[in-house]
Parts: sequence; C-alpha cells; structure tokens
Amino acid sequence: MADTGILATTASVQYKAGANCSSTSNTETYINNFVAQAEGFVNVATRKNWCDAYSTLNSDVKQILQDAVSCLAAIYVINYDMSSANCSRIEFEDRINILYKRVMDCIEVLKASKFITGA
Repeated sequence: MADTGILATTASVQYKAGANCSSTSNTETYINNFVAQAEGFVNVATRKNWCDAYSTLNSDVKQILQDAVSCLAAIYVINYDMSSANCSRIEFEDRINILYKRVMDCIEVLKASKFITGA
C-alpha cells in the first residue's frame, strides 16, 4: 500500500503522533483514512480546495498544509487508543493539545493568506 493523501504522508503523521501510540492506528491503512479526513477538514475550514490547487502552490504553502494535515491526522492516531502501558493519558492529552493548537494556527494563516499560486 502507498500513501494516498495529497497534503501529508504517513511518515509526517507518525513523527507528529510520537512514541507509544496504538500499533493499530499508527499504520498506513489507518493513517491514509485519517489524512483524507484531515484534508477535508482543512479544505472546508479555509474555504479553499488545496488538494485541487496543490500543483500550483508555493512550497511554503505546501509546508503549512502538510503541518496542518499531519497534526490533525496525528491527533486521530493518538485518540484512537490512549491505553498504552508505556505512556500516561496525560501525556497523550498534552500531545493532542499541542497538535490541536498548531492545526488551528495553520488554518488561521491559510485563511488570512492571499497567496494561492506561484513561487
């Protein structure tokens, strides 16, 4: 199987989710689904279909999009099962809070930006 998302990869999500996440939700199959959901959320929240415009975007914009989508998908990975014996629920909740703040910051930047195409 291969990454099916446009705005983020399995690896970028796994980096953000961190250690001790569920071995079920931290797989490519689950992450592809989480990335698709996160892409939809970012597109609707910013009122722009970034996936359709991806090839025309500046590399800086692409990095912000990857940051937003990978953070949101990582939240889904973590939230799937927080019962790891190697990590406390508080640690997982801290990760989620940090990732959520970053997603919201990225969305605000994307909504406020006027750049759409070009380098």
